[in-house]
Amino acid sequence: MTTLRTAALAAAIALVPGAAALAWQPTKPIEFVVTSGPGGGTDNFARVVQSILTKQKLVDQPIVVVNKGGGSGAEGYVHGKAGKGDPHRVIFGTNNAYLLPYVAKLAFKPTDFTPVASLALDEFLIWVNGSAPFDDAKAYIDAVKAKPNTFKMAGSQSKDTDQTLTAMIQEQTGAKWIYVPFQGGGVAATQLAGGHVDSNTNNPNENLGQWKAGQVKPLCVFSPARLAKSEPVFGGKGWGDIPTCKEAGLPLEAFQMPRTVWLPADVPADAVKFYEDVLEKVSQSDEWKEFIARTAQTGRFMKGKEFAEFVARDDAANRKVFEAEGWVVK
Repeated sequence: MTTLRTAALAAAIALVPGAAALAWQPTKPIEFVVTSGPGGGTDNFARVVQSILTKQKLVDQPIVVVNKGGGSGAEGYVHGKAGKGDPHRVIFGTNNAYLLPYVAKLAFKPTDFTPVASLALDEFLIWVNGSAPFDDAKAYIDAVKAKPNTFKMAGSQSKDTDQTLTAMIQEQTGAKWIYVPFQGGGVAATQLAGGHVDSNTNNPNENLGQWKAGQVKPLCVFSPARLAKSEPVFGGKGWGDIPTCKEAGLPLEAFQMPRTVWLPADVPADAVKFYEDVLEKVSQSDEWKEFIARTAQTGRFMKGKEFAEFVARDDAANRKVFEAEGWVVK
């Protein structure tokens, strides 16, 4: 596997900001293609953006949200690809835009899309059952290392972010879990709360209800810095009280999933600039900041070179795991 694909994608991102803005405006209804089912994280992301754009009158055309979540989001990307040259088809996804083609034979590739921006980073945590005897990540990791392949780590689907993170933790610490995939983080949360598995790597919002009820507890977050301060969730502790995994003694400092926006290939550069500008305004709005705080994501707007560099790093880190685990399709 070479890095040519990543280099091409990064070059495409980096070149966009230098193009002259020609004051492009949408001339027909805009389709927001959501690469997940209704109610999922990507769906919520797109609908909040839609609401802010509409309320603040940042676009003059109506916006229609279309969910196409089949194949872990592949259905949405194939639909997006079919709009080649049409800047009225906007695709909402994650890093699956450039990672899915590694692990499955699909009818799209990353260069079928024009990168626009990323608005936020989803955080990942190690969670255990609320009655588990572990109060810090190191104690839990040590217990897993002492009895390899006996503890169960739940996650959302296979060969996706949760299993990738689990593989990274195993490689860095020497711990070995039985990985159990479920159809979504909500199911993984329920399984952990019920004591059917020992841990999961859910996003904050996916385990929030169970944490409020004391059914699960967070041990650490894979972020360079602690999450933003919040009101207490359970036992007097809020999101900002959770130590980073690096603080907890784990060698893996960060694992974050970007919330990304793309256009089909061959769209005008000034259309990309239009969406960059309106999405940056969205990221600065009070409504967006409230959404980020409520879902305990990290707000970070990226476009152009910054987005390109993030994609290159994220692609390389994930590809390394895929190759080591034998997931890359030939």
